[in-house]
Amino acid sequence: MKKQKRDLHQRAYVRGYRAGMAGRSKGLSEQCHVTARPDWLAGWREGREDMWNGLTPVEGTFKAASFSQ
Repeated sequence: MKKQKRDLHQRAYVRGYRAGMAGRSKGLSEQCHVTARPDWLAGWREGREDMWNGLTPVEGTFKAASFSQ
């Protein structure tokens, strides 16, 4: 199995980023695992900021995929 599929924190960040880019509520972080919630919220905040700055969802997806801890 690939490492990217096992990394809970990266997946949470990317999902939060996508939710932020889509304009969704940060209340969706409740669905995340408790230890990954801060990563989800960090991704959501960055996604919202990028959306406000005019970044397209496709560009944002590439940016989120390059996230590494």
